[in-house]
Amino acid sequence: MTDGHPLRFGFVVNDVDTEQDNYTTIRLARRALSRGHEIALIGLADFTYDADGTVRACAHMPCGKDYADDAALLADLQSDGCPTERISVDDLDVLMLRSDPADEMVERPWAPGSGLLFAQLSALKRALVVNDPMHLTDASNKTYFQHFPEEVRPVTCISRDVEEIKAFIEARDGYGVIKPLQGSGGQSVFVVTPESGGNLNQMIDAVLRDGYAIAQEYLPKAKDGDLRLLMLNGRPLEVDGTYACIRRYNDSGDARSNISAGGKYEMAKPDADALRLAELVAPKLIRDGMYFVGLDIVGDKLMEVNVDTPGGINMLEELTGLDFSGRILDDLERKLRLRQHYGKTLSNVELAML
Repeated sequence: MTDGHPLRFGFVVNDVDTEQDNYTTIRLARRALSRGHEIALIGLADFTYDADGTVRACAHMPCGKDYADDAALLADLQSDGCPTERISVDDLDVLMLRSDPADEMVERPWAPGSGLLFAQLSALKRALVVNDPMHLTDASNKTYFQHFPEEVRPVTCISRDVEEIKAFIEARDGYGVIKPLQGSGGQSVFVVTPESGGNLNQMIDAVLRDGYAIAQEYLPKAKDGDLRLLMLNGRPLEVDGTYACIRRYNDSGDARSNISAGGKYEMAKPDADALRLAELVAPKLIRDGMYFVGLDIVGDKLMEVNVDTPGGINMLEELTGLDFSGRILDDLERKLRLRQHYGKTLSNVELAML
């Protein structure tokens, strides 16, 4: 609540019909609803820019106020029995951008960019938009990662030239990782070793079908999995001294530790290397308005900075019993209390990272 009044939260997703009940988005929406706030889910194809300059959306609204679990809320949002309303996005207090551009690459390549354009217009009006939509445009693919300090990144080559990629792997004794410039969830990620070199051409071809390829040095510690450390306001998210950090691993022989690729997870405490990486990337995250972010860490290197749909809140809460989603909502409520005093004299980026 802000001065006793409920807040209006909008969550932008790829498509409401394809949401799943283990997504962080649904957990945040349910917790906001339980606090007395209003929520709406908006798909990337659901926006309208009206002739009067108002950004509107065909939004899915819940029927009730209290749900036993995330599955119950999502079932309502996806049912024909709950309302779909034409709302003014400009009247929302918070617009959280939670869509994954990688999911749109084949069928709807226009969708992510269009969603960001509508979000940028909303940020000029009333809503606090997180993560900041102007800079999310810059972060639309993994080249964004190359703007972070060199010492946090693995050695990297980005190219569509097969021979360049092969030369990069050969210079590292036949070891490396090849993946698409755009994508997530471990899709089309190949770990190259001297033993797999005979399939290198096929691996490269598979990645180049989606555009540019990233070739990175192989980090031996990756065989033990990686750390996913969640960041809020440019700092590691924690509740009662427990960091929002999980170790993701795969004991099936698959080199990918992504949960969506069959990986497993457990709570982890970030070591000195992980906390140092978090400190080094903080200035850019703060400058760019990257409010809620997931860092994927192997040893003393960052593998990825997820600024679109960082997840894992539901896993963290189930493993610890701690209210990480409540911590995020507390922070957003605090920002909106400050906005009452400063109005639009604070830019969207400034308010997002206070």
